[in-house]
Amino acid sequence: MIDRILDPTKPPLIVAELSGNHRQDIDLARQLIDAAAKAGADAVKLQTYTPETLTLDSDRPEFVVQDGLWQGRRLHDLYAEAATPYSWHAPLARHARELGIEIFSTPFDEAAVDFLEKAVRPPLHKISSFELTHHPLLERVAQTRKPIILSTGMASQAEIAEAVSILRNNGAGPIILLKCVSAYPSQPSGFNLRSMPALGETFDCPFGLSDHSLDNAVALAATTLGARLIEKHLTHDRSGGTIDSGFSLEPHELASLVQQSRQVHAALGSPAIGPSAQDAKQTHFRRSIYAARDIKAGEAFTSDNLRIVRPSLGLAPKRWKTLLGQKAARDIPFATPLTLSDLQ
Repeated sequence: MIDRILDPTKPPLIVAELSGNHRQDIDLARQLIDAAAKAGADAVKLQTYTPETLTLDSDRPEFVVQDGLWQGRRLHDLYAEAATPYSWHAPLARHARELGIEIFSTPFDEAAVDFLEKAVRPPLHKISSFELTHHPLLERVAQTRKPIILSTGMASQAEIAEAVSILRNNGAGPIILLKCVSAYPSQPSGFNLRSMPALGETFDCPFGLSDHSLDNAVALAATTLGARLIEKHLTHDRSGGTIDSGFSLEPHELASLVQQSRQVHAALGSPAIGPSAQDAKQTHFRRSIYAARDIKAGEAFTSDNLRIVRPSLGLAPKRWKTLLGQKAARDIPFATPLTLSDLQ
């Protein structure tokens, strides 16, 4: 999996995020994994936390969402509804791998990292943009020595630098930085995708996109800029009322993203200037110089008895001016391509 991410000759890895769209129903979670695999996604991602590891069970105003999709919801209640039970992780991992799709998760505390290492044995770990400043978590996840995907979200360059330094100093494997807008849903105008290559260059990391917008336009644009991983939330039905469905893709949209991202990546090709293999087949239909009527031996070439036409079997049009006034070395029938042997 990490080899694929690190290889720019391959299309970006497509990750389907299950998040809380399972409605606390493990069968629905399995169905979402089925849908991701059928759509052609390369991996599915879980989130590993409990309400108690994220927040306090409090009614104070700062523990209540003030706007957006979850306006008025208590954080504790919201996270209780969205959490993926720890007892599901191992069976969901088995199910995904039986379908030939990889699985990993976003841990939200140090104990969750330890749990995932035993229950899921993921090939890498993901850190949420909201946890980028959670340095104890960064230290622990780095100590697994596995690759780390780090969403940068609302982080400043200084905060990203600090997080990357902590990960590297604690033994992390390759780090993949994701551009992310931490709004749900996100508006395309807020992504500033041009910063992605700068992000990769500044921190010497491959980069990608965690995308909460409502279609695939941003993700496909990111592919053209070199994104190595694209993460999208998945739901069976965006109008179905699951907790994250309002900014998730439906299965057919995910399948379209997989197909189109591969097409876009294939179209990028190389920076070499010149014709493609497909172009080479079309050179027959360039122009060249032909006899526009029967020409007798010794007759001078003029604009009346020669034409620059398709196809390209005759002399190149760049010879036109030097040909005019010269004489034919032989009889040249109408519609014959002119060659150097036709000149006296």
